[in-house]
Amino acid sequence: MSKMELRLAGSGGQGIILATVILAEAAVIAGKHTAQSQSYGPEARGGSCKAEVLISDTPIGFTKVQNPTFLMVLTQDSMNKYGKDLPKDCLVLADETLEIPEGIGAEKVVKLPILQTAREKVGKAFTANIVAVGAINGLLHLVSDKDLTQAVMMHIPAGTEKINTDALKAGIGLVKQGKAGK
Repeated sequence: MSKMELRLAGSGGQGIILATVILAEAAVIAGKHTAQSQSYGPEARGGSCKAEVLISDTPIGFTKVQNPTFLMVLTQDSMNKYGKDLPKDCLVLADETLEIPEGIGAEKVVKLPILQTAREKVGKAFTANIVAVGAINGLLHLVSDKDLTQAVMMHIPAGTEKINTDALKAGIGLVKQGKAGK
């Protein structure tokens, strides 16, 4: 990996920002260079939310995503907003319920049941961001599972270790079990 430019999008309250913070933290633990940023509307909860993280083996000069190499989306609004005119080599991870817009540009789109897995397998919809983090690392191999788990544990409330570990494993499992569809 030389440099990965990741953009995650969804709605406020889905934990999109925390997901990028966790990915950035895991990269630091793994000895990589990283930069993380976020933006959301004034409505925060329920409004559009985007967060980005750059991960590189070498120092990062410009700290904003310019040409995303990866896009993960959990809502149709976010897909419609951020899923257009992507570079050909950008990998898109979308919740399986989303429709892929015309003119997406990216040649590879992976759809996974992220939201359903959080609700039904983990048992709590609010774990969708951690399920997504597991799936992202499963697809991109950014860091070891150990480093990712350590980063998750650093950023969750005490008493939620088991459910978040279950969510992380479920996300990793979606990729390992070949649940990805195009």
